[in-house]
This record gives sequence, structure tokens and C-alpha cells, in this order.
Amino acid sequence: MTSCEYSCSPSGFVFDEGMKKDFLESGYIMIRNLLDEEEVSKIRQSLETSEDLQKNAFGVADENGKASKLVIWKHPGNDVTGMLGRCEKVVSTCEKLLGGEVYHYHTKLMMKEPLSGGSFIWHQDYGYWYHNGFLTPDMMTVFIAVDKCIKENGCLEVIRGSHKCGRIEHKKVGGQTGADIERVELIKKKFPLEHVEMNPGDALFFHSNLLHASNANNSDLRRWTLLSCYCKASNDTVTPHCLPSYTPLRKVPDSAIRECTSLDCSGKEFMDPEKDVNIKSTPGDKDKSS
Repeated sequence: MTSCEYSCSPSGFVFDEGMKKDFLESGYIMIRNLLDEEEVSKIRQSLETSEDLQKNAFGVADENGKASKLVIWKHPGNDVTGMLGRCEKVVSTCEKLLGGEVYHYHTKLMMKEPLSGGSFIWHQDYGYWYHNGFLTPDMMTVFIAVDKCIKENGCLEVIRGSHKCGRIEHKKVGGQTGADIERVELIKKKFPLEHVEMNPGDALFFHSNLLHASNANNSDLRRWTLLSCYCKASNDTVTPHCLPSYTPLRKVPDSAIRECTSLDCSGKEFMDPEKDVNIKSTPGDKDKSS
């Protein structure tokens, strides 16, 4: 993947106006080294040692029966992962890309374990979120690599520029909800497919209408990623949903990630998959992961 790439300097992150141009044109930007080694290490330690995260995880199966584990929380919280979800280099970048104040919609940890993590079919996030009541696709995801993400362990794939196609109808396929495959195949003939290989600490900022997917993890390498999702404050919902509507987001300086010592997950409010129409958890997986 070579298009729309930027790199975070060791002296600190600086927003480049070219980022917004690329985001509007391609539907995403890649920022290499958004997190440095120390920040990645703190985040990884927090994720690996949290009993709350593991007991609230659930499985989502692909059409071949392979399952990846997810855990989703509604509020960023005050632990080190919360500092990441509230830090300037994440939140302010989203605000500049979307053109206004944003709030935290939810964050999820995606766990594709070696040789067992399942695939995710082509979909748009707004394909789900439209049915959660949002009027416009003024929403986005920040996809952060906790582990190395390569083709062999099921890295993300995107169709560059596909956000311009608007919202596509989605339907259930196995335990997942995916975009109309006939339309996706036509789009793939018009727009380039990119394999998003990432090192730990790299971040992909992408639009809610960008088509993306990932293959199963058939390697002996773990693939954990952290995805924080944001919504423009002016984007009203027409129906209530299990995830939060507008809640003011208190930003913190980037240094808060290094300085935070809390691993306390209280206040995050973990999501129950049974209350989300877009998710069908694998039977018994929530119990197995506790």
C-alpha cells in the first residue's frame, strides 16, 4: 500500500492539509508510527491483562465457521486505552477530516488469533450505522495496529475511492452483515483494491462508506487491532440505539497515553451483542471468552 501515506515524526504529530484532500478523494489516509514503541507497549499490556475485556468478548463467525473475537465499549474511559481514544492526534485529526466537532461512538478490540481468526466480508461501517439511525455518513473509524498486520494473518483490505459510491444495501451472511456482493464486484472493477499492511502503531483513518474486508488468519501470527469510531456532533439519530448518541468528548494531550497508569475499565460500558441487530455472536462464545 503506497497511496495516501503519511508518517508521524518523533517530535510529534502535525496535521497536513494534504491529509484532508486524500481523505476526501480516497476515503482514507494512513499515518505510519502514529503511536511509538512505548505507546504501543502500554496499549498492548493494557489489552492483554484486562479481565474486563476478555469477559465481555464475543465471537463473530464467518461463512466457514471460523470466528474472530470482539469486545466493544461505548465510552473511552480513563484508562490508557481511553487516553488513546481521547488524545489530540486521534480526535483532532478526525475533526479536521470530517469538518467539525466529533464524539466517540464506540471502540472495539478485534482479536484474530493464529490459525483460527475468521474473515470479514466486504462491508461499509455506515451500512450498519445507517440502521442505527444516523442521518448522514459523517462518521469514521481509526484502525490502529496492535500487532503486525500482513496478508498472511488477515490484514485489512480496502477499495480506494469506494466511499464515493454511497451507502450500499447490506444483508446477513453467516454471522455477519455484508454489502451486496454483485455491486461490490462491479465497484472492484472501477476502483483499486489495496492490502493494508501495517506495523504496530500505524493507524488507518477511514470514511464510514469505504468498502473494506479482511481474510481469515491462516498464519501462526496473532492479529489484534483497536478500532475507535467517531461521529460528527451535528449528525443526528432518528431512532434510539444501544450505543451512545452525542456525548461531549473531553480531549487529552498526546502525552496522556505515556503518563496514564490506570488499567481500570470502569465507565466504559461494554456492549451486549444481543442488543445490536448488526451482530450475531457465535453461540456460547461470550461464555467461553470469560
